[in-house]
Amino acid sequence: MSSPLDQLSAGALDWLGGNLDRFDPYAPHSAGSPPHLRAKAVMELALLCHCAARLPDPSGDRLEGARALLRRLWQREDFPRLFEAHPGAVPSYPLAFAALAPAGTDDTVARGVLARLAPADLAPSGKPPLKRLEVRYYADKAGVRHGIEPYPDLATLSPLATLPAAAPPPTSALLTPALADTGPLTNAEGYSLTHAAFYLGDYGRTELPLTDGQLARAGDLVQRMLEHCVGRERWDLAAELVITQFILGLEPLDTPSGTAAVECLVRAQRPDGALPGRSAALRAPDSAPAGEFFRKAYHTTLVTALMGLVVLSGRPAWHRV
Repeated sequence: MSSPLDQLSAGALDWLGGNLDRFDPYAPHSAGSPPHLRAKAVMELALLCHCAARLPDPSGDRLEGARALLRRLWQREDFPRLFEAHPGAVPSYPLAFAALAPAGTDDTVARGVLARLAPADLAPSGKPPLKRLEVRYYADKAGVRHGIEPYPDLATLSPLATLPAAAPPPTSALLTPALADTGPLTNAEGYSLTHAAFYLGDYGRTELPLTDGQLARAGDLVQRMLEHCVGRERWDLAAELVITQFILGLEPLDTPSGTAAVECLVRAQRPDGALPGRSAALRAPDSAPAGEFFRKAYHTTLVTALMGLVVLSGRPAWHRV
């Protein structure tokens, strides 16, 4: 009998596979969406497929349709132009486009995209640590030379090592609702924490260049933020934090916070496998038009599928017990 996490991930993958036409930025019903949002959805799908392809069981045939769509898009010279509508796309989107190319894809278009990058795009100057991490992560995967400092140096500057380990807010009936809702981190800090872990740990495939003390401190912060997200039903950040627990060397299903997060996501998942929004407060109603529902549901559903693939994949041989 499959576990709740198995069922959660399988349902999310099935919903994604059944809605691939919504990911296609050239489908007629996509015309009303901003170009950079259409490109973003495709790049997230490419990241899911990239991570799945490295695992012992790369999701069977559940992602084969997604891979076929990506192979078609990676051959279109006009697809990377969708990035240009996003003012912050360079250099992250061009590098990710080259790095996440589906296996066996001709790289002519990707080489053209990379050729348009300027030397300053691949240099550390003017970029905060998290941006430098992102640039290095995709540049290394794409085989592009750059001037970003080594990962151990970036790790000490990353949110995993620098975010304050704030004390949890006091519990009191006299607290105002706004203060009672205060978590260990802001939304932006929470996402910066998870993304730093993703880039430094390559979604669980690479050992983090952090000391034991830094790992323990980051693990405590992740746990408390995860408890906060579960309590507030912030679904997509909860899924990202579970992945972060795994990257930090924890077994999420052996922790109360990780188990609670999976149970929270199971409760939120619809019978068709979708997670209907980033949070309970932002969920799409069942009556929402198909396009609106997809825009609100795809990211959290995709992150939930990725969470299942990563956590259920087992650990590489390097993992320190």
